[in-house]
Amino acid sequence: MINRVSPRVSRSPFPYLLALFCAVFLVSNITAQKGVQLGPLITDGAFFLFPISYVIGDVIAEVYGFKAARRAVFTGFGIAVVAVLSFYIAIWLPAADFYDMDETFAAVLGLLPRIVVASLAGYVVGQLLNAWVLQKMKDRFGTGNLWARLIGSTVVGELADTLLFCSIAAGVIGIDSARAFVNYVAVGFVWKTVTEVILLPITYPTIAAVRRAEERYVSDPA
Repeated sequence: MINRVSPRVSRSPFPYLLALFCAVFLVSNITAQKGVQLGPLITDGAFFLFPISYVIGDVIAEVYGFKAARRAVFTGFGIAVVAVLSFYIAIWLPAADFYDMDETFAAVLGLLPRIVVASLAGYVVGQLLNAWVLQKMKDRFGTGNLWARLIGSTVVGELADTLLFCSIAAGVIGIDSARAFVNYVAVGFVWKTVTEVILLPITYPTIAAVRRAEERYVSDPA
C-alpha cells in the first residue's frame, strides 16, 4: 500500500510566504549589481523589487511572530549564500569549446564580494529589525493601529538596511562623492518606505487572509 503525503503541509500559507520571501531576496541580490540613474535620482536595479520583501516580512512577523520571521530571514540568507557559491563555482568551471559567452556569464553572475557582503548584511540587519520592532510595538500597544506598526517597523528596518548596504557597496557601483552617497541613501530609504505606504491597501487584506487561512489550518490540519 502506497502512503500518500498528508495535505496538511500545503494548507498552511507559511511555506508559500517563505518561498516568495526568499525568491524576492535572491533576485534582488542579482539585480542590485546595476547602478541606476533616473534623472537626478541614483539607485540600483533592485529598487522596484526589494521593498516587496519587507511587505512579505511584515506579513510573516504580524501573523506568525518574530521567531518565524527570524527563521525566514536566516533561510533567505542561507539560500543567498548557496546561490553565490554556486555562481562562483560555475564561473570557475572551464567553458566548453562551443561556449563563447564565458566572459558575459562571469560579468552577469560574478557578484562582487563587497556587493554580496553589503546585500547580506543589510538584509539580515534590516529584516530582523523590521520584524523585531513590529513585534515590540504589537506587544506594547496591542493589535490595533496596524498601519502605524507596519510603517514604524519599516522606517527602522529600511533605514538600517539602506545605510548598511550603501556604506559597503557605494564605491563598487560607482558612488564616488558624499553628495552622490547621500542621494543614494536618501532615494533608497524614501522609495522603500513610500512603497510600503502605497502597498498598505494590499498588505492589510493579505495579513487578514493569511491569518484566516492559518486559523483554518490550525483548527483542521487534516
